[in-house]
Amino acid sequence: MSDFSQGDIIKIRGFSALFLIVSKNAFIRSTGMFHVCPFLSSGAAGPLHIPAAGSNGTSGLAVCEQIKLIDPSSRSCFRTDRVPYSVMMDISDAIQGIFEYD
Repeated sequence: MSDFSQGDIIKIRGFSALFLIVSKNAFIRSTGMFHVCPFLSSGAAGPLHIPAAGSNGTSGLAVCEQIKLIDPSSRSCFRTDRVPYSVMMDISDAIQGIFEYD
């Protein structure tokens, strides 16, 4: 398995969209899998659609309500870019907000 980390923007073979890895690095290391959300190149920003830009110039929206678990050993995945830690904090806060109690 390649070395993937939280905040990586990846391409998954068979999908036209990019994806953003949102799992904690400890989860990735212990399971060998990671959660992703779609990283769309266009759309309207909102509470769960967080705008982000990678260090190599990739920009888009992290669609936080569409989280999926990926096993990279059974899918062909490769890193294309990476978002900064400060952006990842905003995205993680939005995802956590989905699961908080009332």
